[in-house]
Amino acid sequence: MLILGIETSCDETALALVSDGVHIHGNLVVSQVELHSKFRGIIPELASRKHVEIIIPALEQMLSETCTRLSDIDAVAVTHGPGLLGSLLIGVSTAAGIALGQRIPLIPVNHLQAHLYAASLGQHSFHGPAVGLVISGGHTDLVYMHNLLSYELLGATRDDAVGEAFDKVARILDLGYPGGPAIERIACSGNAVNVALPQPKFKEATLDFSLSGLKTAVLYRVKQLKKEGKSIPVPDIAASFQLEVARMLSKRLQQATKQTEATKILIGGGVAANRFIREFLLSSLGPAISIQIAAPHLCTDNAVMVAGLAYHRLNAGKGSTLSLEAVPNLSISSKEH
Repeated sequence: MLILGIETSCDETALALVSDGVHIHGNLVVSQVELHSKFRGIIPELASRKHVEIIIPALEQMLSETCTRLSDIDAVAVTHGPGLLGSLLIGVSTAAGIALGQRIPLIPVNHLQAHLYAASLGQHSFHGPAVGLVISGGHTDLVYMHNLLSYELLGATRDDAVGEAFDKVARILDLGYPGGPAIERIACSGNAVNVALPQPKFKEATLDFSLSGLKTAVLYRVKQLKKEGKSIPVPDIAASFQLEVARMLSKRLQQATKQTEATKILIGGGVAANRFIREFLLSSLGPAISIQIAAPHLCTDNAVMVAGLAYHRLNAGKGSTLSLEAVPNLSISSKEH
């Protein structure tokens, strides 16, 4: 079964052709990083306008490069949430038009669930239960996965998402946008031991995350050094910040696997592409737990994960009518559709 995936939840216009949930025939991602970098963040209106400009030419390019006709496609899958409303609407309306014109199923896909599916891509069957972690620019969610279509939220960020915190710290250190890759690059030449940053503390037992305190600690350290007329050890601060984020993620994963007795962990989302964080989590969680992290090129927003998960949704009877709506605040544990 050949499925066309469409992903436009934020600032990437992505399309993919995937058969039977695992075989990738085409994968196209058109980034808007250059457009938004001057603003050091995503401008929603600009993002949606760019999607309008790009999506049809991108679709034509995808079909041409894969020698595929619309009539060859068995179903269309699209991210319907969460994300930026304007951006989501472009993808949803395009997918609905194709589905209507070709008289094929339209499959709604939860963007966050798709990120976790990216970690299992290539596996012909999912053997749950598992603990899933989504770490991206807008989300930090820890879930219990009964299977690929059933998710129970265990913990989430109480303030900044991990990727958002990376962007803000990069701004403080004047490293540019996007912040994640910038911090990862400069942290390679730094020493985390030289700059101590605090781990967040909670009064109660929780699986939630908090990044604002860590970000604020970086801000205060930089302000104090400037006040004292001292140079800013940017590589060391970046390395320390990156280390504390990795420690926080590792701690929550250890707590979650102990609490749920799960022996498998799936990790996806843009921040999972960070090599240091990947290696830290793999080494700190131990051999007793099976850890699957999405391939780096499938960590950031893409349509492969959308089309892949859609195959399982369709097999479970999760197709949709053509009245599909975009849901900007869709939860990872949502049972919609």
